[in-house]
Amino acid sequence: MTVRSMIETIRLTLEDEMARDERVMVLGEDVGTQGGVFRATEGLKARFGADRVVDTPVAEAGIIGASIGLATAGMVPVAELQFLGFAHQAFHQIGFQLARFRYRTLGRFPLQVTIRAPYGGAVHAPELHSDAFEGMLANAPGLKIVAPSTAADARGLLTSAIRDPDPVLYLEPLRGYRLVRDEVPDDEHLVPIGTARIARPGRDVTVLAWSFQVVNALEAAEAAAEEGIEVEVVDVRSLVPLDETTIAESVSRTGRCVVVEEAPRTAGFGAELTSTVQELCFLDLEAPIARLAGWDTPYPMPLLEKDYIPGTARILDAVRRTVAF
Repeated sequence: MTVRSMIETIRLTLEDEMARDERVMVLGEDVGTQGGVFRATEGLKARFGADRVVDTPVAEAGIIGASIGLATAGMVPVAELQFLGFAHQAFHQIGFQLARFRYRTLGRFPLQVTIRAPYGGAVHAPELHSDAFEGMLANAPGLKIVAPSTAADARGLLTSAIRDPDPVLYLEPLRGYRLVRDEVPDDEHLVPIGTARIARPGRDVTVLAWSFQVVNALEAAEAAAEEGIEVEVVDVRSLVPLDETTIAESVSRTGRCVVVEEAPRTAGFGAELTSTVQELCFLDLEAPIARLAGWDTPYPMPLLEKDYIPGTARILDAVRRTVAF
């Protein structure tokens, strides 16, 4: 085990998977010569060559379309979208081609493609760089979606995503690239897609979160503990498929639930979680499910983003209100 940052762990995992399987390749804007805008692919071109680390034009639809062709030819492409917000330019390829190809070809072409995409706010980025619309992509049947909150899970989920026979959207928290540091296995490490993680046990209320909101939820849980409130934090980490069992067991045990996400509230993935909890745990709930999200506005400029994204204070307030109901 070695303490590593999330961005360092992602780069190491890509290198390990490329060394393990010569079919694995990386493509995207500036991933080769520059090593990626966040240096997630630094050094890979020098080791594996320009045929396996490919700089593409600034054309997100082309990146995903090329990945589809490469996968049908037997390669295992790991495509990078510099920011998830740019995926709008490729949605017709992601939702209508990549995600449906196994179904359309009766299983002949499952498309072993991983899409890496950093996302999330509080990094003072320009417009379109911080948007969180994972809920929209979760509505594309055939596409798996994972979102790690720790460096260890970044390694385990990325390894699983690359080896998965189906397309996987791998969401990376921009705030977590260098802020998140924890012990990471040096050897092979896989986290099964479709499993949640109990990040902190508690008895009074369950907080469901993913990506960097898990960090905020854990901070809120620490503050709540000083007030005598024991918060159980569940790191959802796999949005599609969803670990309904772990989520339901936690909420049924605590009787209360707070759902936290960064996307705009209306039709966000938090609504899906809220519906799932209501269906599975209705008779165990002792209070209404609380939902925290961004506001129903375009993502704001840096001066206002701390008021837009749920933070520790908003989560703590929701926990207090839910427990007091």
